[in-house]
Amino acid sequence: MNRNYQKELDRIIQKRGRKMPRVLLHSCCGPCSSSVLEYLTQYFDVTLLWYNPNIYPQQEFDRRFKTQVKLIEDMGLADKVSILAEPRKSQDYYARIKGLENEPEGGKRCTECFRVRLLETGKLARQYGFDYFCSTLTLSRHKDAVRINDLGEEIGRMVGVSWLPSDFKKRDGENRSIELCEKYNVYRQLYCGCEFSLHRREETAQEKTAAREVNEEK
Repeated sequence: MNRNYQKELDRIIQKRGRKMPRVLLHSCCGPCSSSVLEYLTQYFDVTLLWYNPNIYPQQEFDRRFKTQVKLIEDMGLADKVSILAEPRKSQDYYARIKGLENEPEGGKRCTECFRVRLLETGKLARQYGFDYFCSTLTLSRHKDAVRINDLGEEIGRMVGVSWLPSDFKKRDGENRSIELCEKYNVYRQLYCGCEFSLHRREETAQEKTAAREVNEEK
């Protein structure tokens, strides 16, 4: 049976009454956070967690974090959204995906990448007494919302904090993020984040260039 995560989120929002529950929102990047923040800040007291040990190299990590902070300011949400930021901690990522380096994009390596970030979010949500924890990861059409929600629920049971279900790409959420990025001139990265996705992006670009050159010679 297919679950409708957005309807589940609707029910949580409807039951909250006038209370603004506290949610720790893991953000994978500024663009994905845009429409998610616009939506969630209407109903929740949001703290954004920047914890992305997968992002490679350090310069890209720094650029994406600066983009995230600037976007929150540009959207007028600086007084509504607190930021909890952790350094890159690349060792967390590489320890988690050891042995999976040659897995294809979207496979087991990505699952473990989701897991390490959601686990840290859940632990911090428990430590600081949040009502829920969640992630912007479900905004992208390239991410498996079922897998992410399953991991979130598993971790929530482990750490003792409720996972906030979501499929933020639904209800035009992804298109809204594109609109907001254009409005605020947000840097939109060309690869997911890790060195493996970067290398795959470079390989794809080289393959396209080679194919174009072959066609031009014909």
